[in-house]
Amino acid sequence: MEIVHTPVMKEEVLSYLIPKNEDAVMIDCTTGEGGHSEAFLERYPRLKVIGLDRDPSIQAKATERLKKFQDRFTPVPCWFNDYLETAGDESADLILFDLGISVFHYVESRRGFSFKSDERLDMRLDPDQRLDAETVVNEYGEKELADLIYQYSEERYSRRIARRIVEERAKGRITTASALADIISSSVPPAYRYGRIHPATRTFQALRIEVNRELDRITPALKQAVRVARPGGLIAVITFHSLEDRQVKWFFREEAKNGVVEILTKHPVVAGEDECRVNPPSRSAKLRVVRKVEGKKDGYENKKETGA
Repeated sequence: MEIVHTPVMKEEVLSYLIPKNEDAVMIDCTTGEGGHSEAFLERYPRLKVIGLDRDPSIQAKATERLKKFQDRFTPVPCWFNDYLETAGDESADLILFDLGISVFHYVESRRGFSFKSDERLDMRLDPDQRLDAETVVNEYGEKELADLIYQYSEERYSRRIARRIVEERAKGRITTASALADIISSSVPPAYRYGRIHPATRTFQALRIEVNRELDRITPALKQAVRVARPGGLIAVITFHSLEDRQVKWFFREEAKNGVVEILTKHPVVAGEDECRVNPPSRSAKLRVVRKVEGKKDGYENKKETGA
C-alpha cells in the first residue's frame, strides 16, 4: 500500500494537542490516509482515536494502515458534522479537523479533482450522493455558475469562465476534468492563463466545494465540537484557504468572547520553510487551536433535545 499524502504540520499539531490523561479519546474528523491519527497513536500508547471520513476508498487505506493499533482506532464512515451532531456531550479530549483535500484524491481517486487529468468530472467525496461536478457544470445556469465560482474561490474572471462553459456545453456535454480545464484556460486573458497558478485552479476549488457542501459543514461542526469536547479539551483546525479560515477564526473569537473557549493560537500557526519546501500543500495551511474552558456551559448542550 502506497501512502501519497503527507500530513500537514504534524509536529505543530502534536505540540498543541496534548491529552490530559493516558486514556484519552481523540476524534480525527478528517482522517484521510491516517497520517495524523498514526502520529497520535504512536505517541500515546493508550489513546483511542475515532477516525471519520466520508470517502470509503481513502478510509479503507487508513484502516489498513492503522490496523496495527487494533481496537485503539475505530473508523466511522460519515461526514464529520453528522457524527458530531449525535456524539455524546463531553465525550472527547482531542478533536482535530484537517479541512484540506488529500493528495490521494488528486492522484488515486480517479474522480476528476485534478485539472491535469482526463478523468470524468465527479469530485464527490461521498460516492452515494447524486450531485457531482459534471451535473454542476452542465446543468447550472450561467449566473448560478458565475456566482458559485466567485463565492467559493474569489475568481475574478468568474463571469467570463461561466459564459464560456455555457457556450461550450451547448456544443456537447462537458464530461472530463481536462476538457473543462481547457475551456477555462481559453476564457481568460493570456497574462492570467500563463500566470503563477493554473487558471483552472480556483474554479476547480469552487466546484469541489459546491459538490461536497464543504463550507456549509464547518460552523455547525465546530458548534458541536465545543459541546463534545470535555472541559479542558482541545480543538484544532487546519484550513487551506481564506473562506475556511474566516469561518473558524470568527467562530472561535465569538466563543472566546462568551468565555466558552480559550484561544491558544493568538495568530494562526503556519508551516515552516522546510515543510513548505518538501510538502507543497502546507504552504497555504493555517492552524488554529482552542481549549474548552472548564466549568463553563457551551450553549449547545441542549441542541439534540430542543432541535435548536
